[in-house]
Amino acid sequence: MTSIFLLYYIKFFFNLFVLINPIGLIPVFISMTKSLSKKKINKINFVSNFTASLILCTSLILGNFILNLFSISIQSFKISGGILISSFALNMINNCKKKKKKTKILNKDVGIIPLAIPLIAGPGAISSTILWSSQCDNFMNLFFSIIVIFSFALFCWILFRLSPFFINFLGKTGMGIISKIMGLLLMSLGMEFIVSGIKSVFIY
Repeated sequence: MTSIFLLYYIKFFFNLFVLINPIGLIPVFISMTKSLSKKKINKINFVSNFTASLILCTSLILGNFILNLFSISIQSFKISGGILISSFALNMINNCKKKKKKTKILNKDVGIIPLAIPLIAGPGAISSTILWSSQCDNFMNLFFSIIVIFSFALFCWILFRLSPFFINFLGKTGMGIISKIMGLLLMSLGMEFIVSGIKSVFIY
């Protein structure tokens, strides 16, 4: 019984891992924080993961209620999230000296947008958490599901904490190349969210 109990929550953790792909977010985190001090990077790391965990816990507890209260659909969330990601992707691709001041302003807020939402706590993770909440038929299931969410946030925090190692390994030129590539990938991801949201509107 104990092994079945653990597998149930390991499945939830693995589900979040696949949907969020924190390893794939490391280059994005590096690109968005490369011009900041170590202290600010650590602060953004904490803020992004803590905020994402709160969003997912809220989705777990009150997800369906909040969506219904504001008449928001997952389809609409996907489209708006895609537009948001695309705007940051453009900033990464077109990052030049003329936009240095603007980039610094954006870097102050990347811990919440777009790192916490919609990159970590994105439409897929939120919708999956809301669906998972339907299986939490008692307080114990809900409590351990919250523990899984915060454990996953801790896992992401550790990965992002190791980002200076990647910065030292890649160097300034390597970081510039990765920034452009990740900008293109983020743009593709944003477009994927938008297309998926539009398709869902017509299907449902």
